[in-house]
Amino acid sequence: MKKKILSAFLVLSMALGLCACDSKDNDKLKIGVIQFAAHPSLDNCYEGIKQGLDESEYKDNYEIDFQNGQNSTENCDQYAKNMVANGYDMIIAIATPAAVSAYAAAKNTDIPVIFCAVSDPVAAGLATSLDAGLDTCNGTADILNLAEQLELIMACRPDVKKIGVLYTTTEANSVSHLKIFKELCSAKGVEVVESGVSGSADIPQAAADLASKVDCINNFTDNNVVNSLSIVLEKANAAGIPVYGSEVEQVKNGCIASMSIDYVALGKKTAEMAAKVLGGTKCSALPVTQVSDVTPVVNTEVLAKFGITLPEAYKDAEKVTTNS
Repeated sequence: MKKKILSAFLVLSMALGLCACDSKDNDKLKIGVIQFAAHPSLDNCYEGIKQGLDESEYKDNYEIDFQNGQNSTENCDQYAKNMVANGYDMIIAIATPAAVSAYAAAKNTDIPVIFCAVSDPVAAGLATSLDAGLDTCNGTADILNLAEQLELIMACRPDVKKIGVLYTTTEANSVSHLKIFKELCSAKGVEVVESGVSGSADIPQAAADLASKVDCINNFTDNNVVNSLSIVLEKANAAGIPVYGSEVEQVKNGCIASMSIDYVALGKKTAEMAAKVLGGTKCSALPVTQVSDVTPVVNTEVLAKFGITLPEAYKDAEKVTTNS
């Protein structure tokens, strides 16, 4: 009788073991994606990430838990903590505030954080240099080519004297961009008039005040400002000045022109790094991937509205019209 019981126990144990192995083998990698806000450039990043993962060796072996922070760092903090508590295999964070939240939640674990569209990861505390990531954190940086952006502005308006910049004082990437842009403009004899805001509630008044003092406004990849682009455009149009965007989607939404980064391509680069890390490569063994190639994009309707003729140097620029 004891032998029969033992035999039955062994058979049951083996069966359970096989079930456990089958369950483990069928488990898909759980990847959390936190996008800071819903606006077109970040949406394009997410689209590129999905495309890149679907082209990777993990195309049939992953599932995404996508969360949109809706322009709230508190939301991003909570999403990141939940993903860490549930033992996700990786967190991909789109935009600087989301990346900071994800790394803060995961830094004392072995869960890697791959960031996307972080303009200054060193200033944000997500890397010590662009040569290598941290132990469990790395990603892609959207380095704005501000020198070429300034050339575009001055080609469209050779007599420009004052360029306005609306930025969020707590966004590290915007602070870094402002410093660089002021240096570039100073060398060209152009004054930068800056206006710092702390949140979206400050934007209507700040944009109206800024538009009354300058010849044009230049946007960075400031998440808070881009999320309120329609308000910035409204105040600038009321003052009779154009707004220059930092990427194609802003131009499609009413900015006059941009030297634009391809954010879908940036997302795909992010997915390529994510696949390497999932395959066992340490974040610290890879350099931060920088994407700085730009393409000129102009909104022909806005050019006409402001009576600006497309400069000859930009005759081959991508031409778009305003989204209806």
